Amino acid sequence: MTGMTSTARPFLNRRLTEFGTTIFAEMSALAMATGAINLGQGFPDTDGPEEVREAAVRALRDGRGNQYPPGPGVPELRTAIVEHQRRRYGLTFDPDAEVLVTAGATEAVAASLLALLEPGDEVVALEPYYDSYAACIAMAGGTRVPVTLRPDPEHARFRLDLDELRAAVTDRTRLLLINTPHNPTGTVLTRAELTAIAELAVERDLLVVTDEVYEHLVFDDAEHVPLATLPGMRERTVTISSAGKTFSFTGWKVGWVTAAPALVTAVRSAKQYLTYVASGPFQYAIAEALRLPDTYFDGFRDDLRAKRDLLSAGLADAGLTVFRPTGTYFVTADIRPLGESEGLAFCRALPERAGVVAVPNAVFYDHRDAGAPFVRFAFCKRVEVLADAAERLRKAFAR
Repeated sequence: MTGMTSTARPFLNRRLTEFGTTIFAEMSALAMATGAINLGQGFPDTDGPEEVREAAVRALRDGRGNQYPPGPGVPELRTAIVEHQRRRYGLTFDPDAEVLVTAGATEAVAASLLALLEPGDEVVALEPYYDSYAACIAMAGGTRVPVTLRPDPEHARFRLDLDELRAAVTDRTRLLLINTPHNPTGTVLTRAELTAIAELAVERDLLVVTDEVYEHLVFDDAEHVPLATLPGMRERTVTISSAGKTFSFTGWKVGWVTAAPALVTAVRSAKQYLTYVASGPFQYAIAEALRLPDTYFDGFRDDLRAKRDLLSAGLADAGLTVFRPTGTYFVTADIRPLGESEGLAFCRALPERAGVVAVPNAVFYDHRDAGAPFVRFAFCKRVEVLADAAERLRKAFAR
């Protein structure tokens, strides 16, 4: 007899049975099949700065990074990350002991949770959350404890209930997983909210992993406050960011961790058995990108703010309730004014109905009912694409 013997035991371990194909793969396939405008997955449809691309080409031609780069990341990038943190936020790090370069922020989150959690440890996370958070907590053997950001239509934002956050912390809580600016809601946690989180972490002796990949995409009067800048947080916070969102090179997969030496050492212990190293030539290019003048960062933010306004107006004209984001490049909308209530069904039908693809927020919730009527649209696209999408939505739904 040849071939694999049959077995009643499933191949996928129990920790991962709830995770199938990601919603991004499903919706991107729908976009391809229907020719719809894909506002589901968060990647730009134009490349980043020409001088940064040329820096990558130069690194390739000069033979820098074509072989395995150093495990912690190339010194040039680690130094540039340190300079960026000091210049933007007044944070001081040692490039040799307190910086780790990763294969994007997703690996940084995975390595941090694998390194810092023991089986059974509880992780308090703000829902809705980026889908990899739940998977990484499961792979680490942890237990996720969601605290739901609540919609506040009057102020067009989602709010954190600090009392609910405090009540979620138990003797089994090891870590808080914080994301600000927040994907998918577009909320930027205020200084007061972050101060309360910091005080709770210090009081209960908790570690904090904070995902700040949208740090340069903050609009209007909102302010990005790195948690590590607050009292008592420098030594207990793992700060994660990446180049993909800031410089529009999501395929390069260059992320990083900054933290106290003992935390970086722990995260590196896990990271070395994941990708080991990655993105060699691109690391040199991102070192140059982080040193771009403030005019680049200001212009990038202004461009995305205008695109936010364009798409938000189109969604409102189509009859949806829009939660105007103060950060990230996503806008969440409530579909109930259209007589709809199930975001997943709405998004699966949207390509045929309107020629546009969005993502249902419910997939980012443990409490699926809380996210059922909300859908997320990405506005990191060319102006003409967003204008076309807005017009399609108006024609499909406007009364």
